[in-house]
Amino acid sequence: MQVSHPTKSTVLTAAVIVAALGYFVDIYDLILFSIVRVKSLNDLGIIDKAAVTDRGLFLINMQMGGMLLGGILWGILGDKKGRLSVLFGSILLYSLANIANGFVQTIDQYAWLRLIAGIGLAGELGAGITLVSESLPKEKRGYGTMIVATVGVSGAMLGYWVGEKLGWRNAYFVGGGLGLALLLLRVSVFESGMFQQVQAQAEVSRGNFLSLFTHPVRLGKYLRVLLIGVPLWFVVGILVTLAPEFGRALGLTGEVTAGLAVFWCYFGLVFGDFISGALSQVWHSRNKALQVFLVFCATLVAVYLFGIKGASPAVFYGVCFVLGVSVGFWALFVTVAAEQFGTNLRATVATTAPNFARGAVVGLVPAFKYLSGALGFVPGAAVLGGLSLLVAFWAVSTLPESYGKDLDYVEE
Repeated sequence: MQVSHPTKSTVLTAAVIVAALGYFVDIYDLILFSIVRVKSLNDLGIIDKAAVTDRGLFLINMQMGGMLLGGILWGILGDKKGRLSVLFGSILLYSLANIANGFVQTIDQYAWLRLIAGIGLAGELGAGITLVSESLPKEKRGYGTMIVATVGVSGAMLGYWVGEKLGWRNAYFVGGGLGLALLLLRVSVFESGMFQQVQAQAEVSRGNFLSLFTHPVRLGKYLRVLLIGVPLWFVVGILVTLAPEFGRALGLTGEVTAGLAVFWCYFGLVFGDFISGALSQVWHSRNKALQVFLVFCATLVAVYLFGIKGASPAVFYGVCFVLGVSVGFWALFVTVAAEQFGTNLRATVATTAPNFARGAVVGLVPAFKYLSGALGFVPGAAVLGGLSLLVAFWAVSTLPESYGKDLDYVEE
């Protein structure tokens, strides 16, 4: 098997290119349901607005539940079998699931296929970021993950365009086809040299997920890493996915669609991921960049919920764009997760952390339902968002700085 070792060469390596394109397809498929939620449910006979919201949240929970399961599965496999096996195995699974999604006729079929797609979607980003982090020199790996994120999140914009122009069923077919086409690039990618060295050491335990919970220092770091990513999925899973419902609650002057809200949010994410990654390199600090973006995000959540009542849809979409910029720290968050742990647990952490953060939607949805029922739609969202942001800021502030850290070591 071909092996890669960190060198002083260009940042734009085959591993970076394939990881970026893989994340592009990953985001396309991950966000596609939010874009086509209303149209697909209407076509399946769900017309009532309250039922569309309820069934939509159920399907989101199925997808995110699959990501929770997949995060553990692919993370362990990434440390036991290699980063490449996960990178492409996950792409194959979610591609086939999304092609099948284009044929669904019932809500139950839709739900089970979103679960399977969620399991597949769980593996790509963590494996890609781990491979890139281990394949580039420590001074450049932040730029590599920045490229992965910037290219990847633009997949949501393609998802919106395809969903609008070709219909929701064809949008699923396109996503599956893109994933299968990406598999052809596997031959150009090398396995991580760090992983190969650890694999040769029979005495080193690899991919032991439970070991994250048996050592207090490791457990503390792991839980804090998980908490950093929750605000992004509060924004995407609640504020943006339920854009039509928030538009009505805010008294906007016209109807807004979830698809267009997702488009503008992820357009902002392209810029946010580029800026946050670049700042972490310029400042030589991952933590400082994350803290700045969390404060920025808190400000924009407040604007979204309390600053645009009675505004036009154009203003609403503009706020979604800037809100997207403010949560553009996703790849930086996954990079920090990868940098906090040794080679024998790195893929496990880098894969489970983003999926547990994404899967937090499973807990955020019932929490939002409860709070919105008790306090009101907008105040309930404000309380939930405020709590997630405060906890994430604390988590960042207490994590060890990982910029420039040597990753060639194992966890005991």
